[in-house]
Amino acid sequence: MTTISVVIPTRNDADMLAVCLAALADQTRRADEIVVVDNASTDNTAEVCAAAGARRIAVELPGIAASTACGFDEARSELIARLDTDSIPPADWLERVEAILEAAGPLSAVSGPGDFYGETRFARWVGTSVYIPGYFWAIGWLLGHPPLFGSNFALRSEVWGRIRGSVHRGLPPVHDDLDISYQIPPDVKVIADPTLRVQVSARPLAGWAAAGRRLSMAWTTFNVEFTQEGPFRRRRRRRQWERDHAG
Repeated sequence: MTTISVVIPTRNDADMLAVCLAALADQTRRADEIVVVDNASTDNTAEVCAAAGARRIAVELPGIAASTACGFDEARSELIARLDTDSIPPADWLERVEAILEAAGPLSAVSGPGDFYGETRFARWVGTSVYIPGYFWAIGWLLGHPPLFGSNFALRSEVWGRIRGSVHRGLPPVHDDLDISYQIPPDVKVIADPTLRVQVSARPLAGWAAAGRRLSMAWTTFNVEFTQEGPFRRRRRRRQWERDHAG
């Protein structure tokens, strides 16, 4: 039987983490392990992890990129699924992740959108109707394949093994999902499944300051990636690989 690890980076979000872990406890296909990467929390995150039976890993290096990379390094399973602390997956989420990646083959990843909850009705509308569709369309065009959405994605451990040395885990202002998406090599199949949905908090879209922080991190991430390899060269390289291996 295929094994699955779920990795959840967190920092001072114990209440939301408890809700996320409760949703994982109700899965039709239970995780083989849950790895919570605690980035210097000062609340009761450790107690929440212990009560849920999750493996808590403390990481001091700041930033979401470092936390995600640490959790993926520590994951012991064949499939590595990723949620944010404020993600609430439906009961069949892991069952569907497993089925999709099993059908896709040994070098594959899958991501789906989020349905936003909390904050204002306008913030939820912006998240679900503007931010998510725009992210998958614009970044997908830029990459030449669907991007991974940090609140809801999974990949095979073989994929992580290929890219773990190239992700920018030491740069705190980097978006981990964009960084991982950019490092994915041409022979990895990336699936965007619009029906693989999770609930996610609308708090990053609750005001100009929060939205500005996300845009600033996106700009920093693109600057780092484009310096390493220009987007059009990367896109051409993937298209060429697809033509060479068509059929």
